Amino acid sequence: MNKYLRLPVVALLCNLLIVFVLFSLTRLVFVWCNSSLYSDHMTSGYLFHLMKAGLHFDMTAILYLNSWMILAFLLPLHYKENGRFYTVMRWLFVVLNFIGLSANLCDCAYFPFTGRRTTWNVLQEFGNEGNFLTIIMNEALPYWYLFILAGVFAWVLWKCFRAPDCHQTLLPRHLFLYYLSQFALLALGSWLTVAGMRGGFTKAVRPITISNANQYVDHAIDAGIVLNTPFSIMRTIGKKPFVERHYLSDEDALKLYSPLHQPADSVQFRPMNVVVFILESFGKQAMARGYMPFLTELAQKGLSFEYSYSSGRKSIDGMPSVLSSIPSLVEPFFLTPASLNDLSGLAGELTRNKGYTSAFFHGAQNGSMGFEAFAKATGFEKYYGRTEYNQDPRYHGDEDFDGTWAIWDEEFLQFYCDKMSEMKQPFVTSVFTASSHAPYSMPERYKEKFPPTDPRLFACIRYSDNALRLFFEKASKQEWFKNTVFVLTADHTADSVDPQFTSDLGRYKVPIVIYAPSIPELQGVVDTEKLMSQTDIMPTVLGILGYDHPYIAFGQDVLNTRKEDTWALNYMPGNDYYQYLQDDWMLQFDGEKVIHAYRFKEDTLQVKDVKEQCPKVYEDRLKSLIQQYMFRMNHNELIIRE
Repeated sequence: MNKYLRLPVVALLCNLLIVFVLFSLTRLVFVWCNSSLYSDHMTSGYLFHLMKAGLHFDMTAILYLNSWMILAFLLPLHYKENGRFYTVMRWLFVVLNFIGLSANLCDCAYFPFTGRRTTWNVLQEFGNEGNFLTIIMNEALPYWYLFILAGVFAWVLWKCFRAPDCHQTLLPRHLFLYYLSQFALLALGSWLTVAGMRGGFTKAVRPITISNANQYVDHAIDAGIVLNTPFSIMRTIGKKPFVERHYLSDEDALKLYSPLHQPADSVQFRPMNVVVFILESFGKQAMARGYMPFLTELAQKGLSFEYSYSSGRKSIDGMPSVLSSIPSLVEPFFLTPASLNDLSGLAGELTRNKGYTSAFFHGAQNGSMGFEAFAKATGFEKYYGRTEYNQDPRYHGDEDFDGTWAIWDEEFLQFYCDKMSEMKQPFVTSVFTASSHAPYSMPERYKEKFPPTDPRLFACIRYSDNALRLFFEKASKQEWFKNTVFVLTADHTADSVDPQFTSDLGRYKVPIVIYAPSIPELQGVVDTEKLMSQTDIMPTVLGILGYDHPYIAFGQDVLNTRKEDTWALNYMPGNDYYQYLQDDWMLQFDGEKVIHAYRFKEDTLQVKDVKEQCPKVYEDRLKSLIQQYMFRMNHNELIIRE
């Protein structure tokens, strides 16, 4: 047994285990130091759950901090197997992991002031202060015991470091076996390290971010327990912070725009179900070309908009915009520290204040794209993903998996309908489809029915549109159907080729359809005047329901807003422009001044710049919106506090 303990891979695993244990100890210290923040809801069982979840984030941070050690220990080079080499390794191991552990201990003291783990943006903010170290020392002095604990951790790291001791046994006859095993272990170790840094092994799992902590917690502040500080810093390096703007006085800004929505005294709530479809890549170009016959038919039956737009260009932009009226400005919301703010949305408002049941559905691996975390943070009570689909005996489990991303749309939407029929009414649900995503495949049985197209996406959209038709065929027979408001939109556009859809504005054109079988005034209407954006979905639906509580939303109730006051906003990351539409004007704003302006309804390709003629009031309203958005993001003011 002793000879195996001398092997480099065994020594490596022992060293990583030491760091895992110490990271968990710093988490317990963090909870103890901040016990006043958690005492009203913390139980031993819940703490154990948070500690267990924290290992997922610790793994990523520890692998980043120790990737050099993994390479050094597994490098197939027998000349390194000596005491001097591993003495250097010991020093690096102690110093780098001590820095990580110290960062965790620092946040034990700093967390009460911010309510979140330290990020790269915080370091940048204070990095320009000449007395940075003095500030830290003064704030940390009351926590003198943390300095002692840091010293103990450094000692443990030094004393418990294990170095391989295989150099004595590396006789010439052993070298072949050494190199063969080290090469194999290096390949395996590299794969496991990269997967661990990402937070998962499959394509469906994007690199884990700070927002993923939300899926494990019952209260937003508990994310600080799940996360660790090195992870939070690493995952926010290079992310643009929310820079607060002061274009206008607070009073003048509020006169132009306010995200606070106050109900009229006369509203009367009607408890209708709400069902929101976020359809992968369902841009308006595919609809214009005839690849969405069912959605087009539904748009003609319900309420649709000629001028309707997405907030961003990525899937992770769509969910916050559609369900919480949070546009993607600067960075996708999921990837920012603000994702740990207290959040609400359609589900949060209706479950908390109106007793709705709620659930979010996405057919990919649970945790994929950060959707599960955001769904929980924004108020959805349940989440149904690939795991829950596989557990349902009515379906065929992973036989219906597309091989890359998720369960095929047809089967998953049937599952979606079945699960809603089991829910207590009224309910609010949302589903994010997946089949119309690269690599644009579909079940074999449909390949002749929906032959290849150029771009390839369009054939896949035709398949997903048919899956939508089959869903509505089944749903229309359910007793909850007529008492439901359906909303259908895309997460973003994709693969645009026609000029009107490749322009600066065309890249954001998505359908938005509201279909309510029992509301006559919302049937057979195509609005050709008002502007409608993804961020308007939440306030518009709440307006349809007659919701009688105040809430925060960066959109408008379009049905109760004059056409000249409707607006849309999206962000162009490639140019760092805000793109703002109001009335028939489109402004491109770089944060300081208007760069271009167009009369977009007549100048559909945005070729005639008329910024000198653009009314100043539109620029001022955009400035007000940006100013209040940035402030609320930085100060955790995205909900109404009781």
